[in-house]
Amino acid sequence: MFSGFDIIIPALVVLVLLVIFTGIKTVPQGFNYTVERFGRYTRTLAPGLNIIIPFVDRIGAKMNMMEQVLDVPTQEVITRDNAIVAVDGVAFYQVLNAPQAAYQVSGLQNAILNLTMTNIRSVMGSMDLDELLSNRDTINERLLRIVDEAASPWGIKMTRVEIKDINPPANLVESMARQMMAERNKRAQILEAEGLKQAQVLEAEGRREAAFRDAEARERAAEAEAKATQVVSEAIAKGDLQAINYFVAQKYTDALAKVASATNSKIVMMPLEASSLIGSLGGIGAIAKEVFGEAPAGTQRQAYRTPVVRQDDNQ
Repeated sequence: MFSGFDIIIPALVVLVLLVIFTGIKTVPQGFNYTVERFGRYTRTLAPGLNIIIPFVDRIGAKMNMMEQVLDVPTQEVITRDNAIVAVDGVAFYQVLNAPQAAYQVSGLQNAILNLTMTNIRSVMGSMDLDELLSNRDTINERLLRIVDEAASPWGIKMTRVEIKDINPPANLVESMARQMMAERNKRAQILEAEGLKQAQVLEAEGRREAAFRDAEARERAAEAEAKATQVVSEAIAKGDLQAINYFVAQKYTDALAKVASATNSKIVMMPLEASSLIGSLGGIGAIAKEVFGEAPAGTQRQAYRTPVVRQDDNQ
């Protein structure tokens, strides 16, 4: 038969084993457990094998220390220009201090969610609709800074706050499409007008340059003519008759060339006084004699032979 001592010893051994197993706590990787002694926080258990005092200490909160994602539901936001848009987003956070996250706020995820939704309405409500649609990165940056600053006493770090969708009403989207089309048509008309203006400016500059060069050419021709006239005048003043004979003969020759080049004449008559023309040609002959010497007799007689000059347009 078993005595009472034989029963007590195994019972004590079993009790001791139960106490030991009760005091051994295994914390998985990525988690931190808080320890409470008689309801008061005492310490934090890191991942791995940990021992607590049975019946005195107990596990308070099991905090996930990994980065977590929180879906922000769709909500309506009224912009500064009184446009109503539907907005949703997503927030990422990570617990850095397990005791603060466990004991500084009740319902951590709910608190972060409400804090994010409130600041979305505040930030986006202070902007116009065009700013919301074109400055999403700026909105995300402002939201992250504001929400992270507000949640830092809870021992968490907001890593990202992103706006997923911004959905204006259908009639507003249609109005924006018409506005965009009108703006593009306006830009096209402005570019076309600027191109036409530039072409006209370039054409006017070309005409001005051509007129300037033409005037410059006429000015140089006039200067040359004036210089020639001055030389002849000086020669006449000195009593040089050969110079005046040459000058008059040149003018006669130029006039004759212009008359002969007319396209509406078949026969060109000499509308000049014979004695004047002979005198001019005689002056030219005298100049030629001085320059080239005595000419043959046939050549001299040929210089005075100036009958009718014929011009046929059909040849």
